[in-house]
Amino acid sequence: MKTYSFQTEKFSAKVALFVFSIAFIIWLGGINIRALIGFDLLQTGTLDFKPNIHPFVERAVFGLIVQTSFVVDTAYLIAWLAGIIFLMRTSLSFKENAWLVMAAILFYLFTPVEIYTMVLDAKMMYIDYIGSEDLVEYRKLFIHRLGALNGVPMIGLLCYYTMIGVLIFQPLKHKHSLRTLDPLAPVENEERSIPEVQA
Repeated sequence: MKTYSFQTEKFSAKVALFVFSIAFIIWLGGINIRALIGFDLLQTGTLDFKPNIHPFVERAVFGLIVQTSFVVDTAYLIAWLAGIIFLMRTSLSFKENAWLVMAAILFYLFTPVEIYTMVLDAKMMYIDYIGSEDLVEYRKLFIHRLGALNGVPMIGLLCYYTMIGVLIFQPLKHKHSLRTLDPLAPVENEERSIPEVQA
């Protein structure tokens, strides 16, 4: 059986995978950066805001959260589309590479959750765009965003990290996909003819 080589992939699949990789890195990294910025407003281990935060500082932090959310949401949409294109154009067999199917499920399973949180992000972007100084409204949206769907987005985040492990270690990979074209490589489960030695 012919060995899979990325060099034989269609150009569109290569471009889609490249775009997906860049967008995925930006998106996942942006999520962590946004969390670090947002949690700086809260008391450790709680959803209570720190006392005596200057309104100007709090408003500036919310502005940073909005800007980060825009980058994160845009990167997610790009990664989502690029992933679909790659899955459609790749020459990898889903039957022999169940790890690819597993990774795709882990990524796309939480699409409804991501859309819901993106709607909340859009609301915060809107009040930031109109220049609202109502910190109460920002706080409501921020807390709602953190506790959205009873913590399902956090479960999704863990699945995204699991997906990275699946892509690296590639479990459930069919043995035929591990075959190589190297003529010196050992061949398993095949009979070898032994030449007869004549006296």
